[in-house]
Amino acid sequence: MKEKEGNNIEVWEDLVKIKDLAKALIICIITTFSGYFLAPNDSYKPLLFGLVGAITGFIISSIIIEPKRKFIQEE
Repeated sequence: MKEKEGNNIEVWEDLVKIKDLAKALIICIITTFSGYFLAPNDSYKPLLFGLVGAITGFIISSIIIEPKRKFIQEE
């Protein structure tokens, strides 16, 4: 178990692979900034498009990066 923990860091009391965390951050940054910079220059639209981009990045990251947890049901 200690060998696997070498590639992981603790985020909010959960172990996360550094490589997967970096992938998710890059995906979310790209989609958020894309939405922000592609938005029309009205008063609230850059914020709205940026938020939609962040949610889109989260959805893409959750599809690409598979969870590593395994639940075992005990009686």
